[in-house]
Amino acid sequence: MIKKGTFYIAILLTVAFISSGFKPYNSQINNGFSVDENEGLFYVFPSQNNIDYVTLKIPYMGKYFIGYKEAIAHKESQGKYRKINTLGYLGKYQFGIETLKSIGIDDSTHFINNPKLQEKAFVALLSKNKYELRNYINYFEGKVVDGVKITESGILAAAHLGGAGSVKRFLNSNGEKQSTDDYGTSVRTYLRDFGGFETKGIKAVKNAKVK
Repeated sequence: MIKKGTFYIAILLTVAFISSGFKPYNSQINNGFSVDENEGLFYVFPSQNNIDYVTLKIPYMGKYFIGYKEAIAHKESQGKYRKINTLGYLGKYQFGIETLKSIGIDDSTHFINNPKLQEKAFVALLSKNKYELRNYINYFEGKVVDGVKITESGILAAAHLGGAGSVKRFLNSNGEKQSTDDYGTSVRTYLRDFGGFETKGIKAVKNAKVK
């Protein structure tokens, strides 16, 4: 009888022990992500280097610089490094010969076959245009001109399309002097479509050259 009672007691203790493992653990639950206001946040992105993005498993675009340059590249050439259009503009970002010379590139054949050089050229031209248009960026950023909210990234994209002078004419005339390229794409379109991207990391350099 004693052995039988001991057997049942052992079973009850075993069941109680196992059941205790399924009781809720009394821990503090963090609903959402919060950051102390005194702490800083450090981001890897945006980056100007494609190598920083090779581990991403999704089509990464967004409003960071990588998204900005890839969006412009898609508009210009569908992202093709060896693209030469009917007007002789070259590469992923469709550079003209004179524009290339202005940033220190004289060999167009080498340029069209060198993706890394094309990426450097794009950044160099942004730097040069940012310097030339720095006062316009400071004055017009955030304002609305001809129905378009003006941003730094939009200004730089429009300058890539039609040159800094065409951007100045558009802004100085409050949108009345419209400039278009030979395919009918307007400065206003680039100001609108490429506004709001991250380009603050681009340095304004007076005579930017590709190194």
